[in-house]
Amino acid sequence: MTHPAVPTAATARRRVPARQGSLREHNLALVLRHVLDAAGATAPGAETPPSRADVATATGLTRGAVSALVDLLIGARLVDELPPVVTARAGRPAVPLVPARGTVVGLGAEVNVDYIGVRALDLAGQVLAHRETAGDYRHSDPAAVLALLAGLVGQVRADLPASARVAGMCLALPGLVDRVTGPLRLAPNLGWRDVDVVALLTAHPEVDGLPVRLANEANLAARAEARAGAAGQSFLYVSGEVGIGAAVVLDGEVFAGRHGWSGELGHTVVDQQGPRCTCGARGCLEQYAGKDALLRAAGRDVEEPVEALLAAVAAGDERAARALRSAGEALGVALANFVNLVDVETVVLGGIYAPLAPWLTDAVTAQLRSRVLASAWAQARVGVAAGGPHAAMTGAAVVVLRAVADDPAAWLGAPAGA
Repeated sequence: MTHPAVPTAATARRRVPARQGSLREHNLALVLRHVLDAAGATAPGAETPPSRADVATATGLTRGAVSALVDLLIGARLVDELPPVVTARAGRPAVPLVPARGTVVGLGAEVNVDYIGVRALDLAGQVLAHRETAGDYRHSDPAAVLALLAGLVGQVRADLPASARVAGMCLALPGLVDRVTGPLRLAPNLGWRDVDVVALLTAHPEVDGLPVRLANEANLAARAEARAGAAGQSFLYVSGEVGIGAAVVLDGEVFAGRHGWSGELGHTVVDQQGPRCTCGARGCLEQYAGKDALLRAAGRDVEEPVEALLAAVAAGDERAARALRSAGEALGVALANFVNLVDVETVVLGGIYAPLAPWLTDAVTAQLRSRVLASAWAQARVGVAAGGPHAAMTGAAVVVLRAVADDPAAWLGAPAGA
């Protein structure tokens, strides 16, 4: 598995050695990010992870400086060495450098309409622990749900090896999260409004003392997608669940908007005379292509999993097939509007849309071709998410670990233990 630290525009601008000020802190981050980014680009059959000499060449630091910095990172258990590799170059064999496994951990959590969950990810991209609870959290009590989530956090922490150090936690939420002032402003499908989620969570001993941050679930899932292979690209990530979220990714970086509220694709209007949405408006996309809407249109119970819909279609259920075609058309209309506005060339279907893609893609593509003004010259491509299940939790853990990569000096001499 690749590492979770996805480079950002901000960090990319700092990928030159500092000449003054906090030299050691800056250059520690420079070296660690290079090792992490190289691990993210390494797949079976790809080139060997970088050695100290490779890092020196890439960063412009001297070999002596890099060697001293790497020793600090190894001592902090942020970087590990692999067995030496004999190369064609003269001199001693190269010693590959890789992210340390099982040492520093980020917790990614999610509250969604029909499940809550927590997972722990290390710097090498391994999922060390995962807990999830299904339920119906529509119009739920935030304090009660967050108490359940805190319990899962405690279980995940207990599942970690004793040597693991938890760097913090990021929580994915299906709604408007104010990245300036912090609260969850609105999650229509949960029925939550102006909730101080961090205060409620950190009141529980399982979470007390952990740095906690919040973000929109689609934005975090898009970070996982960028990490899985779309880094550096521009695309629209669409997260299909009971609600429908989206994230704009430009040159590998999520564009969250002024307040962090961009990407509310599910509340774009498909038909202004359509059914009432949980947000209060009429004809929102969620009422045509969200998970509940799909299951209702197929004559299924909204409590059933998407797999039941797939099984019905495979068994020749025409009503289920018709529901998927109709949802694909509605989704394609909304996406065509977006592509006309923003000019991205790739749409990535995630969440429940990933397994449903074989029955949605043709309808979505047809709408994009007929409604996008520039389609005669540059047709938007429709792809399937590669970020894996629970991408929002993975992306949330990525955010935590990226903060570690940006400030490794804080981990020098830090004690072990979760």
